[in-house]
Amino acid sequence: MKKLVLATHNRDKFKEMTQALSGLGWEIFPAFEFPGVPDVVEDGSTLEENSLKKAKEISQFTGLTALSDDTGLFIDALNGDPGIYAARFAGEKCTYQDNVNKVLKLMTGVPIGARRAVFRTVITVYEPSGKADQVAGEVAGIITEKAMTEKGFGYDPIFMPEGFSKVFSLMTLEEKNQVSHRGRALQKARLILSKA
Repeated sequence: MKKLVLATHNRDKFKEMTQALSGLGWEIFPAFEFPGVPDVVEDGSTLEENSLKKAKEISQFTGLTALSDDTGLFIDALNGDPGIYAARFAGEKCTYQDNVNKVLKLMTGVPIGARRAVFRTVITVYEPSGKADQVAGEVAGIITEKAMTEKGFGYDPIFMPEGFSKVFSLMTLEEKNQVSHRGRALQKARLILSKA
């Protein structure tokens, strides 16, 4: 069976991505299971640069095909912030809750009609030969006026996709993977992996 390493240290993301990539005939491993695996510094200026850097470094370290994603949240009312810095918006060692609280605080008083946001994910599949493929997925929605639940990771408790009456964190994993930015990018990544 072919082996695929997911270039993430985030266990929540690993679970979500593994579910979306199941049934392809690849054995999937998280990067954090490899002793001494580098913690890739995401110093690129775009999602594309960071996604490629993570996949390349993890592939070169493990000798396996690597898949990485980089995700940004672009909020109109915040001039596109947090953008590519979504994961560390409230500081380097911040929690999901810290990020959610910062966004909600910054958006205090913003009317519901002006709370539009777009989630965007770029996925890179990097093979040991040096071949790299990139795909992207995005979804528009709104930032709710308060967290709708304590569950979910990242901004899931406050992001409601267009056409839905519930936030990501109130969806099942299967539901979320059908409509989310990462789910859409992973569907495209499935096509790449099915041919690799």
